[in-house]
Amino acid sequence: MPLLRILSAVEQVAVYLKDELQRGKWSGYLPGIDRLAPELGVSRKTLEAALRQLEGEGVLKKNGPRRRRSIEVPGAPPSNSLRIGFLFSEATDRQLDYVVDLQHELARIGHQVVQAPVAMIDCGMEVRRIARMVEKVPADAWVVAGGTREVLTWFLERSLPVCALFGRRRGLPLAGVGPDKSPAYAQATRQLVALGHRRIVLIARRMRRLPEPGSSERAFLDELAAHGIPRGAYHLPDWEESVEGFHAGLEALFRVTPPTALVIQEAVLFAAAQQFLARKGLRVPENVSLICTDADPTFAWCKPTVAHIRWDSRPVVRRIVRWAVNLSNGKPDLRQVLTPAEFVSGGTIGPVPRGRGG
Repeated sequence: MPLLRILSAVEQVAVYLKDELQRGKWSGYLPGIDRLAPELGVSRKTLEAALRQLEGEGVLKKNGPRRRRSIEVPGAPPSNSLRIGFLFSEATDRQLDYVVDLQHELARIGHQVVQAPVAMIDCGMEVRRIARMVEKVPADAWVVAGGTREVLTWFLERSLPVCALFGRRRGLPLAGVGPDKSPAYAQATRQLVALGHRRIVLIARRMRRLPEPGSSERAFLDELAAHGIPRGAYHLPDWEESVEGFHAGLEALFRVTPPTALVIQEAVLFAAAQQFLARKGLRVPENVSLICTDADPTFAWCKPTVAHIRWDSRPVVRRIVRWAVNLSNGKPDLRQVLTPAEFVSGGTIGPVPRGRGG
């Protein structure tokens, strides 16, 4: 027969509080000691010891002197659970590691994650079609990944709470977050110029080029100008955003004055460009240098190593979670945050081919 274990007063209070937390009696933050001690009929000292025990179990989180403890118990809902919709630029964005992490974290703290049925690019990036789709999704707030200025403005005009993940968000009164790639773009361009390249082409999405180039694209163009390279449509070309349009754009580029270096946005486009060059019999970096402006897990398996721009996604996830918490607690949050990014040189860039530096 097992020995009977008598719980101490501290343990009894800890068990009671944990049970009440799991039932959802409190949400977000635990009431302060001054309120809880009389309510439970225990001393402040006993209650404080019980709270420390729950902190050790990961049920509560201490936030500093004279601040209420956060409730971390699994299943404890926030004060106002939200249905948070996700609208992506492309369908493949749904599988990005940090997007999956973000959605899991939002669900963990009690919010419901819903996704738009199709991506914006499948709607032709047309605001009218995107709007019709969004209006059919039952969501209280939206995370829009890679939204155009027109799409983000549509959300604002309808007073729909929105947090812009990347996209053309700057100057708009909405929450937003993304990496600050401008310094990395400039550094990558400087390295190419130092290797003798002048025919450098940036392959960018239409939303990043129009109605005017974004901050990263401007950094690229400004760096060309700083080295005396005349800027024009050649360096930031227009192309139709489809598989056929992408390859047709590359065909046109390499038909008359082939670029000696390509800077390509997004890993999927980078892979498609590699395939195009291989089909043309062009070697990297001997004939063409390549840089991707994003990181991708597949790069770890590549030889030569891929020159790319990387950034830490964890602050991005934390920022959007904080936005959701503030929104659920009725706190306005329109803060836009930039996280650092860095250029990582690699084996896909090299000196300009002899006789092709003009």
